[in-house]
Formats: sequence, C-alpha cells, structure tokens
Amino acid sequence: MINLEIPRKFKPLVRQAHETAAEVLRPISRKYDRAEHSRPVELDMMAAVIDGMNEGNSDVGGTGATGVRRDAADASQGNRNGTNISTCLSIMELCWGDVGMLLSMPRQGLGNAAIASVANDEQLKRFKGRWAAMAITEPGCGSDSAAIKTSAKLDGDHYVLNGEKIYVTAGDRADLVVVWATLDKSLGRAAIKSFVVEKGTPGFELVRLEHKLGIRASDTAHFMITNCRVPKENLLGDPEVNPEKSFAGVMQTFDNTRPLVASMAVGLTRACIEEMGQILKDCGLAVDYSRPLHRQPSAVADFVRMQADYEAARLLTLQAAWMADNGRPNSLEASLAKAKAGRTCVDVALKCVELAGSIGYTETSLLEKWSRDAKILDIFEGTQQIQLLIIARRLLGKSSAELK
Repeated sequence: MINLEIPRKFKPLVRQAHETAAEVLRPISRKYDRAEHSRPVELDMMAAVIDGMNEGNSDVGGTGATGVRRDAADASQGNRNGTNISTCLSIMELCWGDVGMLLSMPRQGLGNAAIASVANDEQLKRFKGRWAAMAITEPGCGSDSAAIKTSAKLDGDHYVLNGEKIYVTAGDRADLVVVWATLDKSLGRAAIKSFVVEKGTPGFELVRLEHKLGIRASDTAHFMITNCRVPKENLLGDPEVNPEKSFAGVMQTFDNTRPLVASMAVGLTRACIEEMGQILKDCGLAVDYSRPLHRQPSAVADFVRMQADYEAARLLTLQAAWMADNGRPNSLEASLAKAKAGRTCVDVALKCVELAGSIGYTETSLLEKWSRDAKILDIFEGTQQIQLLIIARRLLGKSSAELK
C-alpha cells in the first residue's frame, strides 16, 4: 500500500534541503535573476553539500533518479521508498528556494538523470561525479522527439554526430551533454539513441546563450554539432535498432525526469502559496476552513482553491516517484504529475500576482519573479499539450499513430 507521507528516514534530507533553500538559494535569488548568464559562484561550495545529501541516492548526481529499470529487482521486497521519492522531496524543497538555482547546481543536471536511467555499470562508474546536461530540442523539433534530425553514423570505434540542439539547460556549464540523435531517420522512433558528448569534443560548438523570461540564473545553450566524433562506448542503452524497444528505452528517461520537473513545480507552487498566505494575513484576511467558500472573502476562496490544486499536484508527483521506486511502470502517472504540477504552478503564480496587486507586480516581492519562472515548468520535459496527449493514449489504449 502506498503511503505518501514523508518517510521518516528522509526527514533529515528534507530538513537539510529546506535549510539550504532558505539560507543559500533564496537570499541570492533576485541577484542572479538580474545578472543573467552570471555563474552563481555561491553554489560551488554547495555542490559537495548536495552530493552528501544525496549520498547513495544516485550514482551520477542529485537529480539522477534511478528509475524503474534499476529498482525493479527490489519490487518483490514490498513497499520501497528509494531514490526517486528522496530526490523528488529534496527538489521540492530546493525549488521552494529557487528553481534557477537548482538548475545551476554543479552535477545536478537532468542529463544526470538520463544517464542514471539507462547507463550500464561501466558508464555509471565512468561518468560518476560529472555534471551532465540533456540536449533534445532542435529548431524543427520540440515536443515531437521522434522528429529529431540530428544524425549519428557509426564510423569504426566512433559515432559521427551532425545536427543542431537548442534550449539545452546548463549546456554551457555542464561537463557532459546527453545528445539525442537518430541512427537512421527513415526508421523513425526506433532509431533514436542518446549519446554522452564530453565538452571540448571537436565539432561540438556553443553558438550562444539564450535570454529568457525566467530561470535566468540557469544558462540555456544553443549548440551546432558538425562531424563530432563520439566513442561508441558513450552510447546509452542498446546500440541495436529494435522497432519494439529502442525508442521506449530512450523515452524511459522521461518517465524518470518528468516527476523531477513536477517536483520543481510543486516546490515553486508552495513558495507562492506561502507568500500569498502571509500577504492575506497582513491584510487581515484569515482562512476559516470550517466555513464554505461562498461565505468567505473572494481572495480567501481563491487561496483555498490554490491549496487544493497544490495538494493534488504534490500527491500525483509522489505517486509517480513511488511507482518508480517499486518497479512499477509509471509512464501514465509521470505525465499526469507533470501536466497537473506544471499547469498548477503557472495558474497559482499568476493568481498570486493578481491577488497581491502592486506587491505582486513589482520587485517588492518574489511573486513577480516566480510568475516568470513558473512558465518553463509547464513547457520543458514535454509541454502541457503533449502530456495530455500521452495521458489520452494511455487511457484509451491508442498508439501514437492512432491518436495524434
């Protein structure tokens, strides 16, 4: 039976993550929002601390949830609260502090989660302790990952990569970039593979860093890939093209990273709600949970609805993580969590700005910044529309060809 209370063994981790968010991340949040593309040097000293917080939770980084594949062997041992739950809980706390700061922490990239999900033991050992970004999106390929055009051709002991990648989170600061590419475009989804490219590899060129609406503390890179030779040992997963399993193996990454992004949204949503609650209190508006909403002030009724949406998003996220820890397929639940948490975060952040009036619209409060940070959480790792499409396919039993 699933129990979504914080496991006792993880309470010290949650407390430590919250202290980090409160004492380190939030105080410098506005500073690096204004100084876009400046590296948050204060986070360098935090890297070792975060590694310690996650000791034993991941082989390659704090956000490296291990996923269904590596936890399935423990499914017969009963309920298990493992790396996925602990990682989601710590992310919720850290993003209560600042989402961009989490994404800027050394060795905490989403590429680390991709490696942890599908890498073999030798790769896990080789890439341990290194910061990995993930490059999927292309100028002509956003939510439809199967439309990837970046190519990979085997040439002796190397794959030769050619293509273009945009919106690579932490791409400039990371040590490694997990690049999605196709072995044969004519074979469609089945030929999509992921390759670990080390920074400094000839042919892997940084074009620019993007100026963004939110998460400005985090760098977002654009790369050109021209005849970039990558050792064949850096391919993640099975090198064979199997129409039934290849793309599914790559997509397993999303089953593990989408709950992480949902956790980011949950953390930011809670920050907005707590700030709004304090503003309401300062205005003399108290929530009376014993009275129906229609008999309370409109702002209070909106606040209670936001709390309900927050709780639904939090529980869906923990459910998806718990299923991964217990070896249960969680593609549907991961998309449910991502869709609900992403949309809730945007709606709550904007509603808080609205209710707070001038306080929410100016830099007097962090609500203004959070409303900008929120939107990306409904976009990356699969947009709201894509999540709803995946959910519909799962519920109706339709393939991607049958339901587009």
